[in-house]
Amino acid sequence: MVHAYILVQTEVGKAAAVAAEIAGIPGVTTAEDVTGPYDVIVRAEADNVDLLGQLVVSRVQNVEGITRTLTCPVVKL
Repeated sequence: MVHAYILVQTEVGKAAAVAAEIAGIPGVTTAEDVTGPYDVIVRAEADNVDLLGQLVVSRVQNVEGITRTLTCPVVKL
């Protein structure tokens, strides 16, 4: 299982709606609107890196109001 944090920038005033919609996507464990350089932080999981990439590109990035994402896979050091 691969876990990642997805940092999301949204259009002005869209953070809460974006977080709510992303929270309903299978594979997303949490989606919270936050303050700072990013508007929403998402925690997601998938069986492998390829499926994680598909989740981000085909599901998360298609949510209305998103302008940019940055995916940060979790590693165990």
